[in-house]
Parts: sequence; C-alpha cells; structure tokens
Amino acid sequence: MTRKSAQLDEQLHEYLLEHGPRPDALQRELIEDTRRLLPESADMQISPEQASLLTLLAKALRAEYAVEVGTFTGYSALAIARGLSKDGRLLCCDVSTEYTDVARYFWHRAGVSERIELRLAPALRTLRALESDPVIDLSFIDADKTGYIAYWNEIVPRTRPGGFIVVDNVLAGGRVLDERRDETAHAIHEFNRYALRDQRVELTMLPISDGITLARRH
Repeated sequence: MTRKSAQLDEQLHEYLLEHGPRPDALQRELIEDTRRLLPESADMQISPEQASLLTLLAKALRAEYAVEVGTFTGYSALAIARGLSKDGRLLCCDVSTEYTDVARYFWHRAGVSERIELRLAPALRTLRALESDPVIDLSFIDADKTGYIAYWNEIVPRTRPGGFIVVDNVLAGGRVLDERRDETAHAIHEFNRYALRDQRVELTMLPISDGITLARRH
C-alpha cells in the first residue's frame, strides 16, 4: 500500500505547529494585521510551516543572496531575511505599494530592513536586469501564476550550483486535476510539467499548504 501525505484537518495542523517553530509575537501580529487590513487577499499569505522552512533553508545554505518574486505583506521575506548569513541580502519583487507598505513596517520592526531591497516594478523586468552571474543562493516564487515559467527561466541560470528555488501553490488548490482547468490552474499545471523536465535542476514536490516545489540547481 502506498503511503501518502495526510490532508491536514485543523486539529492535526495545530499539532504540526505545536511540534515546530510557532510564529513569534511579531509574526502573529503580521498575520493578524494582514487578515484585518486585507481580508479578501489574506489567503495569499504563506503558512507558518512554510515560513519556518524558508528560514531553515536560508540558514542551511548560509545564504548570502536571495530573491523573492511576490512579496505581499512581507511574511515570507521576513522568514528568509532572518535566515540569511550576517551580510546576506534579499531582493524582493512586487508591484503593490498597498501590500508592501505593510511589509516595510514589519521589516523595520523586526530589524531586517537593511537586509532587504524592495523593487516595485514588474518582476520579470527586475529579474532580467540582474547580472547573469549564478550567485543566487535561494529564491522563492509566489506571484502571478501565469508568469511562473518566465520567472523560473530568469532565476534558474542565475542560481549557483547547489542553490535552491522554492515555488509556491503548485497544487492550485487541487485544481491541477480538473479536466477543464481555469487559467491559474492551467498555468500551474504547465509550469509543473516544465520544471519536471528541466535538466538544470533536481526537484521534489511537497504537500505543504497548497504544495511547494523544492528544486536544487545542478
């Protein structure tokens, strides 16, 4: 019998959080403020277990340079920034002042503002303007799903050997299985097929939250 990852109910999810790093007071405030200020968009925020994974990856890689595509209110960026090496830097790509104003406020309170550069512009334009050298240690893609393949193709060649790319929402709420997928689910399905065939990386897909792909650059 094949063992599969459990679909967590609320009680089991609470157990998971109790046996891993729980959000600290500042992170909890960020989560609550996002829900209060942006109730219709709050589900775009990553989960606490994703945040702790990003921090652990940054620490394990001793990341000096990280890139994030899609910042929202800054929870994921805060998680990455806290795991960077002493002189590490994080480049955040987003287009929303409304969302990132919340992010800036909490980064300042967390003492990580000096580690983070926020560029408010279409992410593809920002990525294409970067040097071509493979210096990225860690990246996190969590923006418009129709752009995933394009973001991937700018980030992968700029990632150092052994560096990691993390991609969020790769299950699209389960809609990747629908025969008639909506635009978002279709884009995610196509990205998943594309990434799997990419010989530049080795990867695995994990059922964390809405699914993440964790890829390592050869």
